[in-house]
Amino acid sequence: MSDGFRITRLSGVMARLVAYDWPFPRDNATAIAAHWQARLSLSPGLFDGTVLLGCACAVEAGIARVDLFAARYSSFIAYRDRGRAEGGVVNAFAAIVPWSQDGAVLLGAMGAHTANAGQLYFPCGTPDLDDVRGDHVDLAGSAARELAEETGLTLPEGAATEWVMLEGQGQLAFLRPVRFPEPADALCARIEAHRRREAEPELAGIHLARAADDPEASRMPGFVRAYLAEVFGG
Repeated sequence: MSDGFRITRLSGVMARLVAYDWPFPRDNATAIAAHWQARLSLSPGLFDGTVLLGCACAVEAGIARVDLFAARYSSFIAYRDRGRAEGGVVNAFAAIVPWSQDGAVLLGAMGAHTANAGQLYFPCGTPDLDDVRGDHVDLAGSAARELAEETGLTLPEGAATEWVMLEGQGQLAFLRPVRFPEPADALCARIEAHRRREAEPELAGIHLARAADDPEASRMPGFVRAYLAEVFGG
């Protein structure tokens, strides 16, 4: 355990879309609507689309098998902001962890218009229907897409395919650490050039982490702190 998260190293992740009867939206419809309006007043650009949440996960022989179901983003945000998981429903998502050639981990500072404004994240997002292929959910593709959208980076040839699963605090984070051939300064320059080309960049900037006791740790969600503690703290 690290920072309240259980950490498991994996050789692969398989996810599928399932039907799931989630009572939370029915039982809390009025509260969800009010919460969504409050969030919109802070971040008017939020879109109440369909996202995929986790309802089951099992690991066997180094492979995680995850069940995901469709839900409204407003229901997810209200559920997440309550700060407790119920009935086994979790925020399950995948992310590329970009490592520079000289040993820095790159984190994105989320823009003011996003749901996680000001926080430092790995490039990631809650999976959605664009990630569905039949009854399969392409979490690896979701992670690569979010990386490209937020940073402009694409995975280098021969990138590692191992995963690190962090489970806790209502989250199931599937992290794929990838070492890029450029040093941190060059990667930051590439990302900044991408940001300047975007009309409304998702990231406000890039933060480089090189130690577990990062001075900006208070801006990081728990799963990010747990990962940094694991890889930098031994």
